Amino acid sequence: MISIRLFSIYMWLYYSLLFFVFFILISFTFLITFPIDPYRRIPNRVLSWMAWCMMHPSPSWQIQLENAELLNKTTPTIYVCNHESFLDIPLIYQLPIRMKWVVKHSMTYIPIMGWMVRLTGHLTINRSKKSALKKLNNLLQPLKSGIPVMLFPEGTRSLDGSLKPFKNGAFLLAVEHGFCIQPLVIEGAFEVLRSGSYLFRSKANFRLRVLPSIDSKEFDSMSELKQTVKERMSDALKELESLQLNKTSLN
Repeated sequence: MISIRLFSIYMWLYYSLLFFVFFILISFTFLITFPIDPYRRIPNRVLSWMAWCMMHPSPSWQIQLENAELLNKTTPTIYVCNHESFLDIPLIYQLPIRMKWVVKHSMTYIPIMGWMVRLTGHLTINRSKKSALKKLNNLLQPLKSGIPVMLFPEGTRSLDGSLKPFKNGAFLLAVEHGFCIQPLVIEGAFEVLRSGSYLFRSKANFRLRVLPSIDSKEFDSMSELKQTVKERMSDALKELESLQLNKTSLN
């Protein structure tokens, strides 16, 4: 079996090449489409190709998408997902839907990666500033134009793989403007590349499950909506973790 360190070296070299090549492609796409593509849908489509390449570096990486038919493509929707790993974003890109992402402002300081975030039109926020919630209002027009939005309600990656307390932003936006919330849950990414680690596992089984959409208008308060979403995500994660443990015990 390939050693973890050797596989990790291969992965970072492979990712470095991908980032360099796709930065050029996305830059070129942006330059020829920005007058007719205010929400940068086309550069984001090119970014999705890079995400596909990122999640298919080896035949030993397996991806299972569950309940993709539940994706709410007809009404303005805010997607939320647990945040386990650097790989969560390219994994979610495997879904048959293109979203506008909300990411940490600090990502814009990372060469090439940060530039691609800007070129593809994703929203960056500094959660330490009081203006962070107000900046989420920049998502209103894309949502009303039919572009779904994706947020990680935990705010940052989990250090131990467990679900952390949720921030209010996504739920305030949904309640104030009547948007639907659709939860997603990821299992398996934490084991492959943990927060703060540079080591990849050469064998991986990623699972991404789409949960039923939730109408925010059915809730009396933001807190009630947030609690309901977290409970449903927690239950789904426990089920996925149990399935993975059973599969591991059988092998």
